[in-house]
Order: sequence, then C-alpha cells, then structure tokens
Amino acid sequence: MFRVILHLDMDAFYASVEQRDLPALRGKPVIVGAPPTQRGVVAACSYEARKFGVHSAMPSATAGRLCPSGVFLRPRMEAYKAESQAIMAIVQELGGDLVQQVSIDEAYLDVSAQHQGATADASLELALPLARALKLAIRTRRQLNATIGVAPNKLLAKLASDFQKPDGLTLIRESEKVAFLRPLPVRALHGVGKVTAETLADGGLRTVGDLQDYTGDLRALVGSWGPELKRFALGQDDRPLDLDDDIKSISSENTFLTDTDDRRVLRACLHEQADDIAAKLARRQLAAYTVVVKVRYGDFTTLTRQISVSEPLADAQEIYRLGCHLLARQKLVNRPLRLLGLGVSGLLADTLQQMKLPLGE
Repeated sequence: MFRVILHLDMDAFYASVEQRDLPALRGKPVIVGAPPTQRGVVAACSYEARKFGVHSAMPSATAGRLCPSGVFLRPRMEAYKAESQAIMAIVQELGGDLVQQVSIDEAYLDVSAQHQGATADASLELALPLARALKLAIRTRRQLNATIGVAPNKLLAKLASDFQKPDGLTLIRESEKVAFLRPLPVRALHGVGKVTAETLADGGLRTVGDLQDYTGDLRALVGSWGPELKRFALGQDDRPLDLDDDIKSISSENTFLTDTDDRRVLRACLHEQADDIAAKLARRQLAAYTVVVKVRYGDFTTLTRQISVSEPLADAQEIYRLGCHLLARQKLVNRPLRLLGLGVSGLLADTLQQMKLPLGE
C-alpha cells in the first residue's frame, strides 16, 4: 500500500503567538527567552530576528549582541500549550485520527487510507487539498501560519516541511524522491548529527548523493546503522506513526543567573523541582521507577546520572532525597553549576493513587 504522510510545522510558533496577541510586535524582531542581561537561552524567535543570525538555543546575551533592536519576551508556556491544543484539534478534525504530535508545534498525519486506488504519485497529489485546507483553517481560526510537507514517508515529509518556510507547502513525489535528496547535506537525514556528519565527511561523503552513490559498506563508517542510513539516503523509510501518547518522562530544570555550588541554593532548587514533578505525577496518576539528575557546568559540559528503585515512587520527598543522593554519590557538584535538573522516568500507573479516588471519578 502506498503511504501518504503529511508533516505540519508551525512557523516560529512562540514568536508568532506573541506577534498575533500583540499587534504592535508584527514586523519586529521578537525573541522569546531570557533577557540579554541575564543567563539563559533563546527559546524561539521571529523570522525578522533570524535575519540577524538569531536562532533557538543561542545564549540570550549573544542574541542581544547580534540583534540590538530585538524585543525580548519571557516565554508564556501555558499560552503556547493552549494554542497547541487548539491547533491539534483542527488537525484531527480535518485530518482524521492517525495523528502523531511530536512537539508542541509539529505533527505527522497518515492519510494513506483516504487516497488508495491511484498510483503512488497520484495518491500524494490527492492529499494537497487537505494540506491547503489545514493551512487555511489554522490561518483563519488561529491567525497563525503553518508549513506542510507531503511525501511517501516520515523522513521525506519532514524534509518537505523544512523546504519552503515560512507558510510553505511542498510535495515530494515517489518518483522524485531520490533526485530531491541528492543535493542535500548528509546532516539533513534523520539521525545524522554533527559527529556522524564529520565521520562521513572524513570518508568523502558530504551530500546525500554521495551516500546514494557509495558502493562500499557504510557499516565501516557508522556501524550497524549503515544499512538504514543507506535506505534513508534513497528516500526509503518504513517507520510508522507513533500513536502511543503515553508520557515517557517528567522533568524540571533551572538555569542559575550565576554559576553556583552553594548547597543551600542547590537543595532549595531540588526541593522545588521535586515538588513540581510530584504534582505532575499526581495529576496523571503515575509513579516512577527511575530518578535522574542533570548538571551543566560553566563550560557547558553536561552530565546526567540516574538511579532506579525496586518500588515505584511518586512522593516529592523521596524524589528529592534520591536527587540529593545522586549529586553526592557521583560528586557532581565539584565546581559551580550553570544548570541543575531533576527528572523521573520508567513511568507507570500509580494504583495506590487511583485507589484513593472517590467512586465515580
């Protein structure tokens, strides 16, 4: 069966919400994140700010130097989450039930069943009216722009949605996929990060076309992932949509205004994070088998350590205690910390919490 996959990606989502809600910001370089005078990073930025070289995850101080006219705004996560829910409701209303939301502003749709009985290319072309309808509905109902890619699989749909931003719509036909991929850098392929790209470059493989033409065994360069990488280079991807919306982990992080190794500050931070995590576990009636701590030092070296327990836990004090234990046992506070994070994983339903609920809930 031919597959027809759409990838929807909202354009500069956080910044676009701010520009919609505050019309005076339209056309201005909006940067959502910490102010440039404080420690922190850019969470998102408008396309006007991107023209100055600003991008997400950049230190706010750097963004301030690159874009002195930038309007810095603190993130309003609750507003963005509410907007995301409204957009995903439109996606499910028009696109059906086979929707995988992969982030607050991205989703895949599998509409293969709606377009069978034609050739592969024709099936993909039949999905274009749906893509246009989604874009129009989001623009008219939410006053925001989305870019959509239509392709025979997830790999290509994601690349298609990245191709003509903002407010774009790109179709990659089955018959055109190999040619579309050829000029792209290897970093464009799913799973190829900086280190893998450098390894491939050392072997003379810099573009996807180089991978397509390579007659050797890629396992010599990238290990057991070699065959899958070759398939990706040829536009082949049989990954299904992940329709399991179960939460895999819950975490909380704090970036300090100045690096610190003050135990009182760190303990207070862990306490607050543990309380936040426990509250989220309680709301979802979950418990966890694993506690994780994350530290980042002034040079951006980042470490994570975890500990698992035999009985699941959901209590804030227990999460806090294990977080302190990991910091001490692993000697992680051997110099001032830029960031401290606490999290839990290995989640399952908390049957004890459910038993406490009154009948009828």
